[in-house]
Amino acid sequence: MSKDNVIQVTNIQKRFGNKTVVQDVSFTIKKGEIFGLLGPNGAGKTTILRMITTLLRQDAGQILLNGFDTLTQSRLARQQFSVTGQTTAIDQDLSARENLMIFGKLNGLASEAARSRAIELLTDFDLVNSADQTLATFSGGMRRRLDLAISLIGKPSILFLDEPTTGLDPRTRVQMWQAIQKLVAQGSTVLLTTQYLEEADHLANRIALIDHGQMITVGTPSELKQQVGGMQLRLEVTDLKQVPQAQKIIQDILAVSVHVDERTLIALLSNTGMQSASKILDQFQTAGIAINNFAIETPSLDDVFLKMTVGKN
Repeated sequence: MSKDNVIQVTNIQKRFGNKTVVQDVSFTIKKGEIFGLLGPNGAGKTTILRMITTLLRQDAGQILLNGFDTLTQSRLARQQFSVTGQTTAIDQDLSARENLMIFGKLNGLASEAARSRAIELLTDFDLVNSADQTLATFSGGMRRRLDLAISLIGKPSILFLDEPTTGLDPRTRVQMWQAIQKLVAQGSTVLLTTQYLEEADHLANRIALIDHGQMITVGTPSELKQQVGGMQLRLEVTDLKQVPQAQKIIQDILAVSVHVDERTLIALLSNTGMQSASKILDQFQTAGIAINNFAIETPSLDDVFLKMTVGKN
């Protein structure tokens, strides 16, 4: 295992009965990296995460966390990480401060150290003003921030985040993103699963795309977008009746298929994209085709997801 790799997953497999749910998946995660694990529902993401966190034994392959084997050194491997899921294990009848102190003591901290660590985390996660209120008064976003704070009591070097912002409003999601980025700046390594593709695009240094239990591709968000094509042309025709004529002009010039959604037309551009776009606009003007919107865009992570995966498994 390279000293730079905090997590190393090598050729892991998992079967349930006759069904193979994870097949020969491998990837590495470096120290201080945010690594996104994406895939359709049922693709195998949760099974992979459960194997990495020692909740499930793989049938083949090896998983190392800071050099410790999750099968033969499971106790030491478990000491390397913390997990934050979609549901919390916090006591609803206690205050945020009390919850943090209890978990601090469960992590082996003395009373004074637990109190000091609780104050530090309450400050980091903007919960100081609500520290002594019961959780019944907390919003969903405040509870999620508290859950993440509790995960950090023991200052884990590895943090697994299983859809940490599911159900949160946009403002609270941004706050969570900022908290996660702060953790990484302090030296933590994060493996993130999420159903929000823009979240992975915004947060992750690299992304692994899983489908039908297999690794489809891995790379930076920019690298994944390049795999599905370069720039794309998106325009909106004013008159719905002129859409077929506009579609033919674009197809003739670009020699590619054109996606049509009511009055919006989308097509991939080649390396001579700007010249081709200029020709399209000239021919539109000659044909008297008016447009409301015109844009040249890079593919989104949504485009990567849709083109590289089959769908619900």
